[in-house]
Amino acid sequence: MSDKQADPDMKGWLYKWTNYLKGYQKRWFVLSNGLLSYYRSQAEMLHTCRGTISLHGAVIHTEDSCNFVISNGGTQTFHLKASSEVERQKWVTALELAKAKAIRQLESEDEDEEDVSESGRDDVSNTLKVLTAKLEDLRTCHDLIMKHGAALQKSLAELEALDSTQDLTAKIKTVNERATLFRISSNAMINACNDYVDVSGTAGRKWQRLLQHERDQRLRLEDMVEQLARQHSHLEQEAKEQMNQAMPPGHSHSEDEEENEFEDAVEELAENFIVHVNTSQAHRRSNSNVSQLSDEMASLNGSQATTPTDGIVAQANGRPKRQRRIRVPDKPNYPINLWSIMKNCIGKELSKIPMPVNFSEPLSFLQRLTEDFEYSDILDRAVQIEDSCEQLSLVAAFTVSSYATTAVRTAKPFNPLLGETYECDRTDDLGWRALNEQVSHHPPIVAQYVEGTSGWHSWQEFSMSSKFRGKYLQIIPLGIAHLKFLASGNHYTWRKVSTTVHNMIVGKLWLDNHGEMEIVNHKTGDKCCLKFIPYSYFSREIPKKVTGYVVDSEGTFKWFITGTWDEKIEACRVTSQSMRAGKPVYETGPPKVLWKRNPIVPDSEKYYNFTKLACQLNEPEENVSPTDSRHRPDQRLMEEGMWDEANAEKLRLEEKQRATRRRREAEAEQAAAEGREYPPYCPTWFVKETDDVTGALIFRFTHEYWDCKEKQEWSRCPDIF
Repeated sequence: MSDKQADPDMKGWLYKWTNYLKGYQKRWFVLSNGLLSYYRSQAEMLHTCRGTISLHGAVIHTEDSCNFVISNGGTQTFHLKASSEVERQKWVTALELAKAKAIRQLESEDEDEEDVSESGRDDVSNTLKVLTAKLEDLRTCHDLIMKHGAALQKSLAELEALDSTQDLTAKIKTVNERATLFRISSNAMINACNDYVDVSGTAGRKWQRLLQHERDQRLRLEDMVEQLARQHSHLEQEAKEQMNQAMPPGHSHSEDEEENEFEDAVEELAENFIVHVNTSQAHRRSNSNVSQLSDEMASLNGSQATTPTDGIVAQANGRPKRQRRIRVPDKPNYPINLWSIMKNCIGKELSKIPMPVNFSEPLSFLQRLTEDFEYSDILDRAVQIEDSCEQLSLVAAFTVSSYATTAVRTAKPFNPLLGETYECDRTDDLGWRALNEQVSHHPPIVAQYVEGTSGWHSWQEFSMSSKFRGKYLQIIPLGIAHLKFLASGNHYTWRKVSTTVHNMIVGKLWLDNHGEMEIVNHKTGDKCCLKFIPYSYFSREIPKKVTGYVVDSEGTFKWFITGTWDEKIEACRVTSQSMRAGKPVYETGPPKVLWKRNPIVPDSEKYYNFTKLACQLNEPEENVSPTDSRHRPDQRLMEEGMWDEANAEKLRLEEKQRATRRRREAEAEQAAAEGREYPPYCPTWFVKETDDVTGALIFRFTHEYWDCKEKQEWSRCPDIF
């Protein structure tokens, strides 16, 4: 039985669903301060918490007489069962009350900090409504004064024109009545004016206080961030001194090394402040810059920046594989005035902050998205599988593999320009080729189409929304990914999970992928449900854990999946199912490794933690489209280590794209004034249409790019660099 401590806090025994092997297990639950925590026993409350879910924003719903579910947006879900219906109702009532209390507390905490942004806007709106009403009263009084004043003047004129004294008494009475009405209207006008002055004066003083509060908040925030920056620099200096003391005798620490280490510390702190900035806009290309950069890249052979390449290996069709590099130049140590950037960021939207290339890696997001196919061999194996559920387990492993590089890659890629493209033709060695294009600017959308030579095609539209919470940045991917196997006709779709970047201001940046993913086979009805378990300091789960299962169209379990998104994924086939004590029990075969991450390249931390594939994505290549990311000058300069020149080129491109946007806006306004339609922007290699499977609007690949490349016909490409 439960024991209520204080309304709405509560504690007691409940049964919690653990997994399909163990079913429901008895746990001790404690509801306090808007959090529901559970333990294996009451004694564990002193030292170990097994899990906690926040009720703010959670959904609480009942399933039957004893079961109920608590979910907070997909990241956590508790399936619970009480001993009786009465007990369940007590818990549900207490949870709803605790949820309401948590929401009220959060709102009250936010009031002082967000007077202007939230309640301030409501106050302004309400005040404007009151002032509008008072102004309408003034207009009404004005109309009455004009009306009664005119009537009074008319009566006075009639009184003066009166020749006899017969109607004198009646006329004087009329004048008195109309004078009284005029006096009443005048008094009403005076009162309305006083009310308007009082309301406007009160509102003005309140707005002045709010404005002053906002100024004080900004100053406090500036002081806090400056103090944090100084503390971080001091800690870095102390760490450096400790390292110097620990150095073996005879090792000299030159002034150049000290300067480089200091610059590293400042740069790392700068990168710890902001990771994602969404500023993709339309640009134009400078042919002279591109040719100059290509010549400079060609001249790097034999220098320190020379990038090693793979050897030439003969391909089955007689054509040799292309000789590709296996690394990029080392990341230089450039000093950056962190505080000058951070101070200018306060109070601004992330997408409005001009960020230098120091916070980026020398790849565009188009190239970063291509890295999803680093482990395309999984799809080549899946093509050979006839069992649709087993094939689905491999597709699930492929979706997880795309997150492997995020464990160590925290720098942001370059935001693509509108119309920017990236082709990656790896049919000679990896067996696939891809084309990406930035098809929309507001909102930013990337369209991708990939075709494998073994018999699979994949396409997706990628967009995202971001929520900056001060200490962390949450990135929520939008859009649907498609994968189709041509021989079987199996067509899979899924949505990517969310990513959270932690330690945005102070500390080492790290990323966590979390949420639930459902992969559906639209031909057979098979489904795979994956759960990326979010990191929790109190959880006993291994970090970066992924669990899931595959069911057929009838809901029968076929495979269980487990692993981590940064290391490997394993799966076990369900061999039999039985019921024991009213609970389902599954017997599985031995685990089979579906995917394992490639070993990390030694010294890769010196060049942005790039994998071998990432190093090859921006390698110069002939005959690609003039809008290809390889031609982007600021990105190429950054890769070559010329960051000052890259920042100057970035500013030039940004100013140029602003001019392009202003020109299009002016043309649109002129067309609207002339009553003619202004054509919207259209992608070069994709067309917008409705998807037959999902019913959503998608960008379909026209399959014209590779023909144009063969003919070197690029007349349709916009001039963006």
